[in-house]
Amino acid sequence: MMLSEVTPVPDAALPLEAFKAHLRLGTGFGESGLQDTVLIGFLRASLAAIEKRTGKALLQRDFLWSVTRLRRLDVIEMPLAPVTGIVSLKKVADQNGETALNTSDFWLEQDSQTPRLHSKCGSFTALATGTHLEVGFTGGMAADWDALPSDMAQAVLMLAAHYYEYREDTALHGGCMPFGVASLIERYRLLRISAGAQSAGALS
Repeated sequence: MMLSEVTPVPDAALPLEAFKAHLRLGTGFGESGLQDTVLIGFLRASLAAIEKRTGKALLQRDFLWSVTRLRRLDVIEMPLAPVTGIVSLKKVADQNGETALNTSDFWLEQDSQTPRLHSKCGSFTALATGTHLEVGFTGGMAADWDALPSDMAQAVLMLAAHYYEYREDTALHGGCMPFGVASLIERYRLLRISAGAQSAGALS
């Protein structure tokens, strides 16, 4: 499985001014914009870390998901939530090229934790060796920053501020998540108890 962004979040969609206010950075100085690129980098890092930890896309954008093996033939569980729409579906074979599938032959089961794609024919066909399914879809909790749930928005700012404060600390690792941030995002997390069994909201 491989998931990639087709339309990354633009810099203008990130809460740069809100982040500056959160950090209590001074304004009105001639060099006040020199750190903007650095601050945007920390915001992106924070956004990516929280999306990975929760399995949620925060800001809406387009994704391309490549699937080489179907766990089930009756339904396909999407790799993140929420999914707002299926843009394209196609089977890609190493030898025979690609075959576009009609998106109207499928329907999306909306779910805040695990959206599911269903076939109106009742089931999907198994993927032969050397064949994969490409699913283009749009996903995200909000169209812009102001529409995000307040706890998620605050978590992004807090984690970005943590990265900024400890930017010279080489002992920090990718799994580091401050307690305050972890508490804010806990209810959005998806806990995988076992194969085929899932529940939301617990931290591992």
